[in-house]
Amino acid sequence: MYVRTLARRLLLPGLTALALTATGCASTAPTGAAPANTTAAPSPGDGTERLDVAAAPQGGDGPTPLARVGAGKGGAEPSALKVASYDRATGRAVISKAPHGAGTTTPSPGTGGTKAPQQGGSGSGRAPGSGTSAPGTGGADKAVAVGDVIASAPAPGAPDGLLAKVTEVLGTTDKGTEVKTASTTLSSVLKDDKADGKVPVDPSAVTVVPLMKGVSFSWAKSQGLRFGPEGAKLPLGNLRLDVDAPVETAPGTPVSAGASVSGFVQLAPTLEFAYDGSGGGGPRSAFLGMSGDWSSQWSLKGHAAASTGSPRRIPFAKLHTAPVIQVGPVPVVVTLDLTLYVQVEADGHVTLEVRQDVQGDFRVGGSYATGKGWSPVSASTVRSTPVKAEVTAAGRVKSAIGAEASVGLYGTVGVSADFAPYLRGEADAKASASTDGKTSVSGAWALYGGFDLSGNLQLQLSLFGTPVFERRIPLGSLNREWPLAGAKAAG
Repeated sequence: MYVRTLARRLLLPGLTALALTATGCASTAPTGAAPANTTAAPSPGDGTERLDVAAAPQGGDGPTPLARVGAGKGGAEPSALKVASYDRATGRAVISKAPHGAGTTTPSPGTGGTKAPQQGGSGSGRAPGSGTSAPGTGGADKAVAVGDVIASAPAPGAPDGLLAKVTEVLGTTDKGTEVKTASTTLSSVLKDDKADGKVPVDPSAVTVVPLMKGVSFSWAKSQGLRFGPEGAKLPLGNLRLDVDAPVETAPGTPVSAGASVSGFVQLAPTLEFAYDGSGGGGPRSAFLGMSGDWSSQWSLKGHAAASTGSPRRIPFAKLHTAPVIQVGPVPVVVTLDLTLYVQVEADGHVTLEVRQDVQGDFRVGGSYATGKGWSPVSASTVRSTPVKAEVTAAGRVKSAIGAEASVGLYGTVGVSADFAPYLRGEADAKASASTDGKTSVSGAWALYGGFDLSGNLQLQLSLFGTPVFERRIPLGSLNREWPLAGAKAAG
């Protein structure tokens, strides 16, 4: 027996700014690990230094893009050398003297020119006596030797920077000294120093690859202010992706019920970095992660395709950037990749029109403490604003607009996360209801808002100089859901 399709219209314009807050931590930093926004002051006379953490300025008067630790010597110091070329397959690099006035960070190949400087950043202040000497002083510009450790900003052949130890000097060429290198860790350059800070990502330095038609990118910073679609002015430091594109419809769906998605995601990502090597022999604590504000609005219309297994995920843009964080004299390259997507999960019976506005924040990362190892950190606060939903027929549907993110060091992946605010609706075959009170309720319907946050810590976090862990450590699945509207009555 066929179930008669009943028209349903759920109009919810009267929902006032629904300040529904869902906050939680799947895991917190272990006891003894330095939080990502504080660094304890070094004990007097312990030899440690507190290093500033800030976005590396770019331009002729900026710091050198390469720091060097001499074999058997003390801490890192800025150098007038540069990585002229690097071959990842063989580990060979050519190190040469930077031209007079060096200090500009070499842009990554294919970025279309020098990136604009990042804005902001925070640090706890460098301890007295740790000053950065000018390039070329103190022997920092002498030819590299076996045992030297170099940390470089993006360079030819190393678009995500280079952190390596010289294992062999092969000779000189017309471009400089050719050496063989092996991978090393941040503890070999930061040693027993401390560093802690947050650095906002410069939206103008983000490379965007649209994955479908109808995607546009906008950003705003202190200079070169740009505007989003329809004259929307973006807050400083924000980037925004707008999408307006068709999505796959259920088989046999009439043309009039074709599905489409439109909306935007607006982000202000911030990178967080902390290191405490005061215990000697490796870090006592460390942190790498990303946090930021999130706002999105999306509308899904039509007869969405049925889901026979996992939800259908439709990526619409990929973003990449490799900002240089200056940790004292050391350029630390943090790689950030984002894939923005729309996700649809439906049973194939529902024709719908849903719209939701979401604002909130998130924080993901990995925290390390001696004796306790790595622990995941994940938290989010999300608020729903007025929604509108119009559903025809019975069934279930869930739509989300989210981001897959990965944060790492020097081109490796250290933390991966998936953040997806969603709208979920369900109705039975008897329901025919409207929130305007004009239609009687003979069944049930319900509408929910929520978000999912999940991810993993990766093996490459050992780049800090911490012990290698044997498997991925999940962030844990953080989920919050809250009712938006609904009704139930006897048939």
